[in-house]
Amino acid sequence: MSKKLTGSQMLIQALALENVKVVFGYPGGAVLHIYDEIYKQKYFRHILVRHEQAALHAADGYARASGEVGVAIITSGPGFTNALTGIATAYMDSIPLVVISGQVPTTQIGTDAFQEIDAVGISRPCTKHNYLVKDIKELPRTLKEAFYIAKSGRPGPVLIDLPKDISGTLGEFHYPESITLRTYKPTTKGNPKQIAKLKNAIMNAKKPLFYIGGGAILGNASSVVRELVNRTKIPSVETLMARGCLEYNNSMLLGMVGMHGSYTANIAMSECDLLICLGARFDDRVTGRLSAFAKNASIAHIDIDPSSIGKIVEIDYPIVGDIKNVAQELLEQLQDYDSQKINAWNERLNLLQRENPLIYEDKDDVIKPQWIIETLGKELGQDAFIATDVGQHQMWAAQFYPFSFERQFITSGGLGTMGYGLPASFGVITALQELDWSKKPHKPKFVVNITGDGSILMNIQELITCIEFDLPVINIILNNNYLGMVRQWQTFFYDNRFSHTDLSLQPDFIKLIESFGGYGIQVKDKKKFPQALKKCIDSKKVCFLEVLIDRYEDVLPMVPNGAALNEMIVFKRSK
Repeated sequence: MSKKLTGSQMLIQALALENVKVVFGYPGGAVLHIYDEIYKQKYFRHILVRHEQAALHAADGYARASGEVGVAIITSGPGFTNALTGIATAYMDSIPLVVISGQVPTTQIGTDAFQEIDAVGISRPCTKHNYLVKDIKELPRTLKEAFYIAKSGRPGPVLIDLPKDISGTLGEFHYPESITLRTYKPTTKGNPKQIAKLKNAIMNAKKPLFYIGGGAILGNASSVVRELVNRTKIPSVETLMARGCLEYNNSMLLGMVGMHGSYTANIAMSECDLLICLGARFDDRVTGRLSAFAKNASIAHIDIDPSSIGKIVEIDYPIVGDIKNVAQELLEQLQDYDSQKINAWNERLNLLQRENPLIYEDKDDVIKPQWIIETLGKELGQDAFIATDVGQHQMWAAQFYPFSFERQFITSGGLGTMGYGLPASFGVITALQELDWSKKPHKPKFVVNITGDGSILMNIQELITCIEFDLPVINIILNNNYLGMVRQWQTFFYDNRFSHTDLSLQPDFIKLIESFGGYGIQVKDKKKFPQALKKCIDSKKVCFLEVLIDRYEDVLPMVPNGAALNEMIVFKRSK
């Protein structure tokens, strides 16, 4: 049965019917009708951010941690352009969002009206799909389509640009129960013949390797991937976006692969004779020099997005389908697999693991960032979601934190967005606060944002959001007074010319967070770190735990641009 509602009322009803529990946003003139209806409704919690970019990052963090669709509402013009980085961040990592942007009235579109911007045109390269609603009759179905497209197939952000007159116009509201799109039908079941071919290739391979990507996380396939790995005893590597798919202590996990991957993971990619890709996209940070990538291997690529298969490297066994379904089918077909046939391969890799572990030189007179991450892992383990900003601290977190479950690691991979960590972290907290976690395997107690002295300043205004809405993010600032990752590149490739990367002039971070109403503590002695962490937890406020670390510590191993994966710069102990 349909009823007469304004466009804004339709939006509120659609969010209720989609069981949305949290919306992140910032009001403005073009969305005043919408915000008037938000004021009246009781279906969902609205979190007022202090910058539109943060609304998108918060919705993104909410979606990554929960697996639900994140929702953000922003106004037109600069409201939209401010949000664009957040939309692109979600797009690059395939995160399901529905973004509602206000637009000038339909009669003013194309006239360069106040705060008019071509949101659909600008966002086309970084949204899975987008809409400009020009008729109230289109709105109910558009809203339903947006949620369906965002979360089905390869997930991604969907934009609905809603002119102000449409949001205030009355129309018939009939919300579809389901959606069928003639030109959009994601393939979820893998081709049986292709799966059988891959099964035979696995049976005959002497040096097989699983290459696990973020699609395994997004597809909620961690449990079946773990079964597949444990059953076959095939060694495995994870991308940055797949951290936590396998438990950190799984004997088959060789670590993260790529530019800052483990030595053994990168050598395994270089020496394998069958590479089985589960939901990764052969990113340049993983492949290194393409001409040398897995040059001795046949390559299988399992992905729900057919456009990703064969896009970067030539594929011998292409399988389009949902990772969970295809991995389950492979598991069933490989019940008689004899893992002893790859004993020599596993022994070779085990030896490499023992001889080339991830190491650093610990010292008493200076705090090493790796030690902080390791200690954080010992203290909190699977009780914490770990978010990061982007830079050296992000890579140290990926290398040294003991990730135990899928969706535990919240980070911007594809776009590499500084300023992501704080708003993404409180997005995670709202998911913990508002959603039912009883059916999820883990409900962490804490959310920790591992950040740097450069990144934390990029969305510093969101501290007040955390105070207002009781969102106790623990921000661990690894402070080296540098834009650390850029400084590292300048060290290796630019003869130590530290052009505009020195951040020695800094605010007093402790006074800064106290001015917002949060809690801050600085650590110069590593023995005091566990106690400082406990104080942050006990404060139950948004916190800064600032740790003064070795200024010149590098992230190693490192594969230079243009090098092959087996041409790593590795750690060498000082004499």
